[in-house]
Amino acid sequence: MRGIKTIGMGVLLIAAAAHADDAAQALPHLKLDPSRVAVAGLSSGAYMATQVQIAYPELFPKAALIAGGPYGCAEGKLQTALSTCMKGEPAPDVAALVAITRQRAQDHQVGPLQDLAHGHVYLLHGTHDNVVAPVVAEAAAQFYEALRKEPGLSGLQVEDDGRRAFAHNLPVAATGDDCSKSVSPYLGHCGFDAAGAVFTQLFGDAPHAATQAHGQLQRFDQNALKPDGADALLAATGYLYVPPDCAAGKRCGLLVAFHGCKQNADAVGQAFVKDAGFNRWADVYDVVVLYPQTRASFAPLNPQACWDWWGYSGSNYDTRQGVQPRWVVNAVKSLGLPIRH
Repeated sequence: MRGIKTIGMGVLLIAAAAHADDAAQALPHLKLDPSRVAVAGLSSGAYMATQVQIAYPELFPKAALIAGGPYGCAEGKLQTALSTCMKGEPAPDVAALVAITRQRAQDHQVGPLQDLAHGHVYLLHGTHDNVVAPVVAEAAAQFYEALRKEPGLSGLQVEDDGRRAFAHNLPVAATGDDCSKSVSPYLGHCGFDAAGAVFTQLFGDAPHAATQAHGQLQRFDQNALKPDGADALLAATGYLYVPPDCAAGKRCGLLVAFHGCKQNADAVGQAFVKDAGFNRWADVYDVVVLYPQTRASFAPLNPQACWDWWGYSGSNYDTRQGVQPRWVVNAVKSLGLPIRH
């Protein structure tokens, strides 16, 4: 009987140690190259990526938007988000959104648009998407094309990749029967490696092919990064992927990857942070990947754990004063990204 108790206690101690090793830690301070920093996102994550880019273009001149619409689309109204910005009924008024963005830049609510002069935006969306209509995603491309016509912004690169046949998901390299569906965990087995396309677009041609990820995926404490103590309405724990060379001290790039609605870790486990394909390409390009995580709530109303792209966190949600964009800045600063004041 004593032997059984001893074995049982040993199992418990091992389990406790494993749990402790997996506990959320503070973000590590790494050597990051500010010229190789980007944001990417799917669905609400795409809206978040464009919000962060426009709010802080000096930090995030590169962005990949997958199945998302133009900056400022919802105008702080949930009904507009559900109709114009998802169904395209009516279609987003791109000219009006550009004018709002221009005015916000003049009022210092968002960053100087001139910092996008050498930026790069990759827009990927599927022809079978019935969640965020293709007309909405095309409006996002039109928004950036319109920005290119602003004085001094002709160097902004815009790549619109909207003719691929997939539904509302992030395509992955493997093939399967869910490419034309929008089902959890929203990684469509389409035979197209969207993560690889994102890295190629934002960081240049790959030095060699990606095989499998060899770095470390670690949990970190998101609550430690609250801007001025304000609740950013995020989960307690986020994820960070660090390629081996970056962990060894090499100067590396950074990609902030925003999941979509119902794609947070509480909903799909580690499917997005492990299986989206970003990690193996991160090894090839020496790019650290930050995976922030939202949380579902009913007060404020966000039961699907979306990023805030319609105003549930406050009226300034898509500006430099927004609590979630400020949280992102705190996170990348904590990682070691030089912040220009």
